[in-house]
Amino acid sequence: MDYRNFDMKSNSQVDVQSVDFARTFVANVFSWMFIALAITALTAWGFAESGMVTSLFSPDKHLNILGWIVMLAPLGLVFALSAGLNRFSFGTLTLLFVLFAVLMGMSLSFILLAYTGSSIALTFVSTSAMFGVMAIAGYTTKTDLTKMGSLLFMGLIGIIIASVVNAFLGSSTMDFVISILGVIIFTGLTAYDVQKIKRIGESSPTGEMTRKLTIMGALTLYLDFINLFMFLLRFLGDRK
Repeated sequence: MDYRNFDMKSNSQVDVQSVDFARTFVANVFSWMFIALAITALTAWGFAESGMVTSLFSPDKHLNILGWIVMLAPLGLVFALSAGLNRFSFGTLTLLFVLFAVLMGMSLSFILLAYTGSSIALTFVSTSAMFGVMAIAGYTTKTDLTKMGSLLFMGLIGIIIASVVNAFLGSSTMDFVISILGVIIFTGLTAYDVQKIKRIGESSPTGEMTRKLTIMGALTLYLDFINLFMFLLRFLGDRK
């Protein structure tokens, strides 16, 4: 037997299996992301149309206690999902992910009252196009985006700090700069995160952990999309 030919064939089969697994894994991640976005959109629309969004605000148009809970709860669920990856079952992670999508819809419902429907639709289409292009780039590129991801993450921390500071300063110029940086950062993070998810798929995890990682990957891409959408809305959104 020619063991060299046997090894080459075995490696080739492993490579094909790895590629197939990665493709399936990434497809499942995107499927869950789209499901979450649909849940968020339907929740936001229903919450706004029913007038329930007004229950989040006090008469002076500031967030009341319920409003703060709805706004902060998604952040708490993100931490819970991340911390519970190894401890929670796939069913529990999925339930928390769906709850997260619902709460995000409730917290984002105010944009349907603040911006015109046409500008929201335009922003959504623009976000989808940018997200799609960068997702394809991240999936197909041979360049290692790890260093870029580290820089973008540092930039993300920077705009979070700047946003908190500007909440007290109220500078329109600073808000404009933050918005530009936000679009750039989340556009780049989309490519980086898709490449990272592809590599997770290529590592061929098995069993329930694979399904858990699918949910976590969907959460990551969901956050990239939503944040990119919100920063673009500052430029493209027409207020009512």
